[in-house]
Amino acid sequence: MNLSSLTSTKATSSNAAAEKFSSLDTLHSTQSNELVSAPVQAILEKTLLGEELNVEDACVLFATQGAEAQAVLDTADKVREKRVGDTGTFVITRNINFTNVCYMGCRFCNFAKEKGDADAEFLTVEQVADKAEEAWARGATEVCIQGGLHPDIGADYYRELIIAVKKRVPEIHIHAFSPFEIWYGCKKGRLEPEVFLTELKALGLGSMPGTAAEILDTEVRKQLTKNKLTTEEWVRIIKAAHSVGVPTTSTIMYGHVDQPIHWANHLALLRDIQKETGGFTEFVPLGFIHYETRLYNDNPDKVRPGPTQDEHFKMHAIARLMLQGHIDNIQASWVKMGPEVATRMLRSGANDLGGTLMNESISRAAGATHGQEVFPEDMVANIQAAGLNAVQRSTKYEVVRTYFVEENNAKTPLTDRIAIRGVA
Repeated sequence: MNLSSLTSTKATSSNAAAEKFSSLDTLHSTQSNELVSAPVQAILEKTLLGEELNVEDACVLFATQGAEAQAVLDTADKVREKRVGDTGTFVITRNINFTNVCYMGCRFCNFAKEKGDADAEFLTVEQVADKAEEAWARGATEVCIQGGLHPDIGADYYRELIIAVKKRVPEIHIHAFSPFEIWYGCKKGRLEPEVFLTELKALGLGSMPGTAAEILDTEVRKQLTKNKLTTEEWVRIIKAAHSVGVPTTSTIMYGHVDQPIHWANHLALLRDIQKETGGFTEFVPLGFIHYETRLYNDNPDKVRPGPTQDEHFKMHAIARLMLQGHIDNIQASWVKMGPEVATRMLRSGANDLGGTLMNESISRAAGATHGQEVFPEDMVANIQAAGLNAVQRSTKYEVVRTYFVEENNAKTPLTDRIAIRGVA
């Protein structure tokens, strides 16, 4: 069952209009005009009516403070409820980083090692398949497979990796290879992205992580990665994936040398791509982890030590408002923010807590302190603590398992009492 099939259809347009005015009344009743300025009030009312925000609107909202910022979060929570219902989702997955060897030298990354380093790793395809089989045995429906751009990797490695995993665990969903890795495989194999991705899909690639986006702005990317994968190349590969039927996530990495105008433009670009392709399953804000990175340690006076908590909340909320109706699944990363803060995001625009992971190396290498794994029961408890109903989902936001709630001393399956919508 897909999450979209659980959405209740509005009986008439007048009912929908009544809901809109009810939401506006709620906003007016909870926010004093003395506390929320007229321009901010007007923007928030637009979002409650389902109208599209522009970049300038988003920048106004990113600049809010105090009661106005809280009004943004409250509005995002209302829009979240309208778009996806009172449901929080998660996926049981395992991250498999097949190599930490990478020659690209991205300054925000502490994961990469030189080929001859003592702690350099490069898994064989059979070792990756072993990890996938173990994940399946532990209840995972997905493996997320990514790695560095190892000089010895050719296009065949990516193909053979998928073949090995599918041979061992035919039913598991393979969510693999960032746009940077696809760019690298195309370069090594002298292939166009559409050709390479069609081959990988035929072998069993189910979807792609939309990582390596960082900030889709040339000047910012020059500081982060020397613009080795340009904005245009990232967009080209994402659109190629969507065109051959490989859905992707979308991401942003914020809180370093960037500014709110970059965030707003990034969100607008993702929205434009989604309007064209419809291939994004979710949006995942990823805060910069600074502790062990050269970007921060070499330039502490110019680079911020990651986003503030206020910026975390506004990023998720404004993404909900700006992307509504286009990318309706907003994920809160417990790896980046910690489970407690991520749970609070579920009432500030987010509706998904991501994956249980089992392994996570990239954020940990940069100095993240929130561990490598949470368990399904933790996900359920956190979602319910936020006052939402918990659903285990697939990569494509299909219902895998619904959890029961106590209602009049009787257990009622959530699928009988909730309405949520996701990506088909």
